[in-house]
Amino acid sequence: MATTAAPAPAHAAAYATGEATGLWSWLATVDHKRIGTLYLWTALFFFLVGGIEAAIMRAQLMGPNGQVVSAEMFNQLFTMHGTTMVFLVIMPLSAAFFNYLIPLQIGARDVAFPRLNAFSYWVYLFGGLFMTVPIFFKVAPDGGWFGYAPLTTMQFSGGLNIDFWVLGLQILGVSSLAAAFNFITTIINMRAPGMSLMRMPIFTWMSFVVQFLLVLAFPAITVALFFLQFDRFFGTQFYEIAAGADPLLWQHLFWVFGHPEVYILILPAFGLASEILPTFSKKPLFGYNVMVYSGIMIGFLGFGVWAHHMFAVGMGATADTIFSMATMLIGIPTGVKIFNWIATMWGGQIRFTVAMKFAIALVALFTIGGISGVMHSSPPTDLQQTDTYFIVAHFHYVLFGGSIMGIMGGIYFYFPKMTGRYLSEKLGNLHFWLFFIGMNMTFFPMHYSGMLGMPRRIYTYDIGQGWENFNWWSTIGVIFQFAGALVFMYNFFKSRSSGEKAPNDAWGAGTLEWSIPSPPPDYNFAQLPVVTSRYPLWDLKHPEMTADLAHSGPDAMTITDSHAVPMHEETEYKTAKELGIPMPFPTIKPLFAALFMVMMVGGLVFVHAISMPFAIGAMIVSGSLFIGTLYGWLTSPLE
Repeated sequence: MATTAAPAPAHAAAYATGEATGLWSWLATVDHKRIGTLYLWTALFFFLVGGIEAAIMRAQLMGPNGQVVSAEMFNQLFTMHGTTMVFLVIMPLSAAFFNYLIPLQIGARDVAFPRLNAFSYWVYLFGGLFMTVPIFFKVAPDGGWFGYAPLTTMQFSGGLNIDFWVLGLQILGVSSLAAAFNFITTIINMRAPGMSLMRMPIFTWMSFVVQFLLVLAFPAITVALFFLQFDRFFGTQFYEIAAGADPLLWQHLFWVFGHPEVYILILPAFGLASEILPTFSKKPLFGYNVMVYSGIMIGFLGFGVWAHHMFAVGMGATADTIFSMATMLIGIPTGVKIFNWIATMWGGQIRFTVAMKFAIALVALFTIGGISGVMHSSPPTDLQQTDTYFIVAHFHYVLFGGSIMGIMGGIYFYFPKMTGRYLSEKLGNLHFWLFFIGMNMTFFPMHYSGMLGMPRRIYTYDIGQGWENFNWWSTIGVIFQFAGALVFMYNFFKSRSSGEKAPNDAWGAGTLEWSIPSPPPDYNFAQLPVVTSRYPLWDLKHPEMTADLAHSGPDAMTITDSHAVPMHEETEYKTAKELGIPMPFPTIKPLFAALFMVMMVGGLVFVHAISMPFAIGAMIVSGSLFIGTLYGWLTSPLE
């Protein structure tokens, strides 16, 4: 039976992970699994960068009148920390799982547009470097991750700092939109026979919602960035108050994107938790249909609550009331998920693995962040707390306690599928407790310092304000988190080569991706499976667990060795060529297309660095190379 086959032979693992074929194969890859791995490694690198930025800020604020960094550098640090964590860490970590898991979970051999998928990754990499490297030259973005205009126009923010931010976000937007269109097409068109929408795993469902949020939300910030770009580079007056511009135009455009962005960041973690909790509770997810519909409702309502970020700007009683009610309303589908996860665990045979602990931590910590979020749906309450450290505590409980905890659980859960080896549970437990204790030690005191009036984005403060102890504890908490990160890094690198070997179904899960070798072959499935259940592997191995579900039972799934695992330990591993499976042709052209596109967009920096003619010349040269590479991309063989 496919689900109980022995681990793949060593040469099969090397073939599947690319270790046997060298650096060039990674630069030219269009395999969704390798691209997912590249996303994972790159995002973890930026996670370390963002963590270092946060640690320096906390060292500066540990006590009154700190002298660790200057005010100018502090502005660059908090701007790049926010930008890095949102755009270069959490979104790409989610993208790593999109790339690796979606085709496996829906029974596909690859994504719909493999080269566009590779292009999306390389744009992300080069765009991330474009925004990060300037901090070493003290010209990193310094206007906050929200970039409020007109404060970011040339009148108030001269120099190159904001230029890197404006252009960098547009570059990263191209990456996100390319990936979103790819995954929407993949999920709609490439599901295995019988894999209806209501049989898809919850992670794929939440990912599906996120792709639509990306497609619909990014145009708003793109418009805002184009207006700011034209004001800065070409002298237009979209944000010039003296010319009649509305000072709130930027805020409306930014937050129309910014609040759906919150759900772009958290829904993938919700999906991962919804895979982990049933597996280690040995129970199907409670209320599958409700979980799906609540995710869709969150995506829909997420576009109607943006102005709760603006209760302090004087919109008026009518607007405040409407957005207050909408904000309270969106708490309902979000809260439903909490109760469904608890009901899933209730009465289950719980195994407290590291992945399970991270998933449970998501439920607990996101609940804390959600409760303080409901508080901010009240305009009078929000008016007192806005721009204080109470807000910092709130969104870190949502994004660190929610997104990061869920993603970390996903890494521990899917590491055996990606590498064929387990991460050390002993080191993983140490990592979890350091993260969990450190996270609460860092961010929970911020509720108190915020309520005592400590403003956000200040780089120092005088003694006697009552904030000293809370800032001291927050900084100590960062030390715990950094220690946890070091433990994780050691565990991650060590386990890749010497971790305990994992079978195909490492945890006894029920979904399709666990029926194939670990790591998976390049073609995923030798023959596409026929799906008639949400939990096909449980139907095969534990039919009593799914007996109450519709269309489930011991004969409901047709996965066999010929469908999923074309090898046994005693047989030779079969390649795609031997099986006659056409696979996408690897090419390095998406890498060069991404590089030249970033050079073309980034050429605008030379407007302020050197001169307009030089910038135009640089953009024409790189633009020509970009077009030429695209032509070569389109005319090269697909298989």
